[in-house]
Amino acid sequence: MVKSKIEKELRVLANPAKALDLSRFFKTGKNQYGAGDIFLGVMVPQQRTVAKNNIPAALTELQALLNSKVHECRLTALLVLILKYEKADGSERRNYVDFYLKNTNNINNWDLVDLSAPQILGDYLLSRNRKLLLRLAHSRNLWERRIAIISTLAFIRQNQFEDTVKIAAILLNDGHDLIHKAVGWMLREVGKRNLKIELEFLEKYSVQMPRTMLRYAIERFPESKRKKFLNKK
Repeated sequence: MVKSKIEKELRVLANPAKALDLSRFFKTGKNQYGAGDIFLGVMVPQQRTVAKNNIPAALTELQALLNSKVHECRLTALLVLILKYEKADGSERRNYVDFYLKNTNNINNWDLVDLSAPQILGDYLLSRNRKLLLRLAHSRNLWERRIAIISTLAFIRQNQFEDTVKIAAILLNDGHDLIHKAVGWMLREVGKRNLKIELEFLEKYSVQMPRTMLRYAIERFPESKRKKFLNKK
């Protein structure tokens, strides 16, 4: 089975010292957002190599990997899914997107979202109706909300900014720091390509934006402009 082969390759690459560092970095302690997540200590470039070697994995095998408590098993499964999606035609791609959406509970750390949402869901929606993202933005599931905003990176790269701005406004009052960071990051990405649109958003919402969200959004601004927004009342 390809699943067993992937697991074996990841175990060979395991690094206990890195696993400890990653467990701390991804907040796996009690009551933290990554509670219960288990790390082997395999770096992302290594996982990409494993994924490239195992593209034939069936969706049933990827499902079993996504059900794993081992972080690298879930991420490698997503990396395989991305490769399968990229090689697929329209109808197959829909199957992979449906599979992805069925597994949002297993795409349950920020790197899992960030490394997969634009490449799968965002890419798929480039030429399709995007109302699904609005539903995800209103979800009670933290990871679905992050998927909603991070998926728009695919649109931003095509100079399409409307959905990012719309979802950012929905998430303005979100209570989670990981959403604040994600929204701020996407607004910053918008600003790299169209500063006018980012500034319009900031002029309208900067006072009510959580501080972390605002700081991420204005990170690349000159110091004088950063102070202007940080001190705005």
